[in-house]
Amino acid sequence: MVIIMTMEKTILICEDSIEGVFSGIYEAYARKYVHSQTSLQIGATENYELFAEYKQIAAEEEKAKKVSRTIIREFGEETYLTFCEALATQDLEKGNAIYHVLVDGLRTKNNRIMENFAVADVNKVFELCRYTKNEIQHLKGFLRFQELEKGVLFARIGPRNNILTFLAPHFADRLPNENFIIYDDTRNLCVVHPCQKEWFLMSADNLQEEETRNYSQVEVAYQELFTFFCQKIGIRERKNIALQTQMLPLHFQKYMSEFNDKVYK
Repeated sequence: MVIIMTMEKTILICEDSIEGVFSGIYEAYARKYVHSQTSLQIGATENYELFAEYKQIAAEEEKAKKVSRTIIREFGEETYLTFCEALATQDLEKGNAIYHVLVDGLRTKNNRIMENFAVADVNKVFELCRYTKNEIQHLKGFLRFQELEKGVLFARIGPRNNILTFLAPHFADRLPNENFIIYDDTRNLCVVHPCQKEWFLMSADNLQEEETRNYSQVEVAYQELFTFFCQKIGIRERKNIALQTQMLPLHFQKYMSEFNDKVYK
């Protein structure tokens, strides 16, 4: 009789955040796990693997910072940004892909690891990064600020990816003299930018929904004018909803005033 010995697999359960995934990577190295038998998992699962040991890893800022510094030192800031953009997606395989790309890069001492598209994990990270970049680019053009009664500029978005921290620097650079808020109603988070100050990220638990609907008189007038303009330039006989949706997806239209008018639709 032949007995086959199998090495037990280790699965590290991490929080769905940059700090959570980087803390998991730190622990994988600190505990000297065999990387080929170790994987990172985002959040808990109901389907457990046989012959696998599950370990919960807490997100710790200091550990995450150490991994961040290692990535920047060994692979550069561009690769670090690529990892962060990939982690902004909702794909549950993102942490494991980044972990093994990092392991491969450190093992081979290849500081241009993200150019090696023959590696499946590199392709995975690159695709996730591109997905995030596309949504960021779209929202830089489609995001709408609306002036509230108190003079604050307010924008409501529902992105598929967690991209608030990527959008904030763009608008803070262009609107340094404005008080504005960008609210992600999918994740209940918002970016707040006080006039001439640094922006910050916070929970939107204390955001008053009624106040965000109280627009200034000027804002209401401009919304009505713009909606009327869109109605008048449209040629009903040449309306192509399929093409319109292709060029401007429905999840963007939801937050645009001209698409909230039933006549225009």
